[in-house]
Amino acid sequence: MLVKTYSAAVNGMDVTTITVEVNLSKGIMYHLTGLGDSAVKEGKDRIAAAMQNNGFKFPVADLTINLAPADLRKEGSSFDLPLAIGILAASGGIESTCLNEYMMVGELSLDGHLQPIKGALPIAIRARAEHFKGLIVPRQNVMEAAVVNNLEVYGMDTMMDVIQLVTGMKAYEPTQIDTRKRFYESQYHFDIDFADVRGQENVKRALEVAAAGSHNVILIGPPGSGKSMMAKRFPTIMPPLTLAESLDTTQIHSIAGKLGSDTSLITQRPFRSPHHTISEVALVGGGSSPMPGEISLAHNGVLFADELPEFNKHTLEVLRQPLEDRRITISRAKYSIEYPCSFQFIASMNPCPCGYYGDPTHHCVCTHGQRQRYLSKISGPLLDRIDIQCEIQPVPFSDISTTKPGEPSSEIRRRVIAARAIQEERYKDFKDIHCNAQMTESMIHKYAEPDEAGFRLLSNAMERLSLSARAYSRILKVARTIADLAGSEKVESMHIAEAIGYRNLDRGDWAER
Repeated sequence: MLVKTYSAAVNGMDVTTITVEVNLSKGIMYHLTGLGDSAVKEGKDRIAAAMQNNGFKFPVADLTINLAPADLRKEGSSFDLPLAIGILAASGGIESTCLNEYMMVGELSLDGHLQPIKGALPIAIRARAEHFKGLIVPRQNVMEAAVVNNLEVYGMDTMMDVIQLVTGMKAYEPTQIDTRKRFYESQYHFDIDFADVRGQENVKRALEVAAAGSHNVILIGPPGSGKSMMAKRFPTIMPPLTLAESLDTTQIHSIAGKLGSDTSLITQRPFRSPHHTISEVALVGGGSSPMPGEISLAHNGVLFADELPEFNKHTLEVLRQPLEDRRITISRAKYSIEYPCSFQFIASMNPCPCGYYGDPTHHCVCTHGQRQRYLSKISGPLLDRIDIQCEIQPVPFSDISTTKPGEPSSEIRRRVIAARAIQEERYKDFKDIHCNAQMTESMIHKYAEPDEAGFRLLSNAMERLSLSARAYSRILKVARTIADLAGSEKVESMHIAEAIGYRNLDRGDWAER
């Protein structure tokens, strides 16, 4: 007897519908075809134990199972449930006429309970696209899968619950979520706020400009000056996620298995802060079983690299292409996958090995050569992709001791949103261009050319401060954002002057002051 059930395989961001074909005939052999990995093959033992512990017998027959398409590699334990239901239906253990209406995924415990799987959200999207009536998932995955509308999503606790559903022995209500209500209710619930930051008004301004134009930032200052504190608060001033961005971000975290059982949608921009010992694979993704890396988990959010020079130089270099293309393609001998990684990069660093170069309250003990070697750990091409380079000085005691709160994140965010609206309108006719940081060279000449006074100021700065050639277009991009924050149609000299102040590391004499 031949029975078919349906499941799904996740490969990168792509999901393929898998037809589980179970054929039972006379004999005693068990055959599993379709390029299943070890976890899929080991499913036989889990299924046999689960069936036995729930009053069923594993059939003693010639059992042939094919996971179609057979040329696509299948990984993980999520095929346990459709395999078990298919075997029971083929052996006469259960009778069901609606197996073709459901897609199902889930790992089986030996007692028949369902364990959570990865990628429930993209699987649910695929089930709807394939016009399945419903999707059956473990209870722990139901909140993320139920985000998808026009699809009945059932969160089940045990294999027996699934059997009762597909045989009609018991009626279950699908899980329904008011996605928009849950999404908009929690967008602005932050545990931290820029109101907690005392002083450092120039740094707050630089971060506001960065958020308004989606510019990458590096913060340079001595220990204890507040670099990490302000970087962690950066998502609170970014524009809120749109529903489409939230869905994209949630899919990536679902595939990586990073969503909690009570999470349906990620409603706030992610903030990822990997340790400096991170490997290249962990940063960009991949591995023997391909998974998203930190840059993809930061999609539509922030990737924060604290103590940037402490990272392995080769690891940092792999950031260059993702920062430019906003996508990462990982090609190996057995697979090639692509993940989105449109993130804002924020880095922090000390100005020298001892940390106190330029600090008015501490004496730096580093030599000029040591400072140069320290800075050389960050390559020119990587630095070229960082628009804003902001120096931080220690906070004076008068600012630390004040009880007056700083400007709240909500006020800064309001100005950022207004500036982003101007940019969305300006670039509405350009594909994949939404903010000033994404402007091409031709767009810079069209939208960011300064007035005559601004051009003279920029020309003088290039000569007097020994600014590198790569600083030119970065200054114009940042100046365009500053003008947008001011509500100015033209880039004026005051905007150019502020933008020049954000290119400290490009100054030829920066390490010799």
